[in-house]
Amino acid sequence: MSRANWTPLHARLHRTLRSRHLLEKHQRLLVAVSGGQDSLCLVQLLLDLQPKWEWQLGIAHCDHRWRSDSQANADFVARLAQRWKVPFYCHTAEQPLLNEAAARQWRYQALAAIAQTHNYPYIATGHTASDRAETLLYNLIRGSGADGLQALTWQRPLHVGTQSYAPLLVRPLLEVTRTETAQFCQERQLQVWEDTTNLDLKYARNRIRQELLPYIQTHFNSQVELTLAQTAELLQAEVEYLERAADELRQLAVDWEDTGIRGQGDKEAREQRGTEAEGQRNNPKSKIQNLKFPNSRTPVCSTGDTPARNWLLPTPDSLIKIDRRILQTAHIALQRRVMRQILQQTLRCSPNFEQIEKLMALIAAPNGTQTDPFPGGAIATVDKDWIWLK
Repeated sequence: MSRANWTPLHARLHRTLRSRHLLEKHQRLLVAVSGGQDSLCLVQLLLDLQPKWEWQLGIAHCDHRWRSDSQANADFVARLAQRWKVPFYCHTAEQPLLNEAAARQWRYQALAAIAQTHNYPYIATGHTASDRAETLLYNLIRGSGADGLQALTWQRPLHVGTQSYAPLLVRPLLEVTRTETAQFCQERQLQVWEDTTNLDLKYARNRIRQELLPYIQTHFNSQVELTLAQTAELLQAEVEYLERAADELRQLAVDWEDTGIRGQGDKEAREQRGTEAEGQRNNPKSKIQNLKFPNSRTPVCSTGDTPARNWLLPTPDSLIKIDRRILQTAHIALQRRVMRQILQQTLRCSPNFEQIEKLMALIAAPNGTQTDPFPGGAIATVDKDWIWLK
């Protein structure tokens, strides 16, 4: 692009891509474009940077069939792609999606399917610092720990259903506000498709965007969007650190009682792990102190996912053994994360606060104490130094 068209926003994005290692040169990159100001800003910036990075860009549009003008919206994006000489892909929902969560899940499934079919290892979306601030507030109001408050992350593998192929979802504009994307579109004379559903206050996120954040900006902090986005950035690194530490702690404290164990690793590896764990339990406090926690030299990945669960998965007849002696020496923050990891595998869904605390209470409970059933019927029972979950 000409030097005259190079703006501070181009320079910021270029630095962000390099410093955060979000994208690589010579890659195929699928850009999700709704037609709104954020996605148009993103795709124009990427088109402008394309000569430097030598990407092969594609544009994807997801038609939720929310509005009567949704087909016209899709046609609008298709014309833009044609004008830019960029491949265009459109997925249309078979039935109208009226629920935000269902629409989000379908949208990611559609994007992953397009990426898989057309060999795009990267998917870029136009989420901004404003979206990050709104998501943090939304999750805080609903009730969330640090994992939910870290809000949108810079990148994460887009695992959908049972698909083995997982393109990398990247969000390059998380340091850019919605005000800045609007200004960029105006300066570049980009025609924006106005989505009328963004004005509908029956959606909680719209009410946060149109009422709550402006109120906070007026009466408390004019830079609240950037402040909350920075908070989410700090929380992301802390969540990753704690989750890795909890993963190590869980490997020390948890065993399966099942002859039909299935999971990663061969029989010899499982036996070796069991031998090591038994030795570690003889001096749990010392072993907790010697956990190999991530340090400042450990590269921080920004996937937003919890670390890979390289641990054995129970069969339906498995008994889960949790060593209370090891957990009793750990900080409560790590105790909660370990219990959440266990329940995520046991319940096959995200456990809530009450369920985690119910299992937490058994760490110091008298012998013979048991919980009422968890969803699915599992019950946890204290037997001397162990918590048994079946």
